[in-house]
Amino acid sequence: MSPSLVKMWISLGAMGFMFIAIILIYLSRFKFNNRVFKFITAFFAYLLMIVSGIVIFFVVFSGPTSG
Repeated sequence: MSPSLVKMWISLGAMGFMFIAIILIYLSRFKFNNRVFKFITAFFAYLLMIVSGIVIFFVVFSGPTSG
């Protein structure tokens, strides 16, 4: 695979992490009543959001690829 295609798949995975984080935040705020389960899902969601933001940051600022 070319470096451009690898960067595309990495950024697509990061966007998937963001989508999962949105769903988990929705569930933790509006659907779960157990405080421990709310905390665990919210913590995991924010962790996914932070990791995906860092990955996207590095993909965008790593510069263009040649091919």
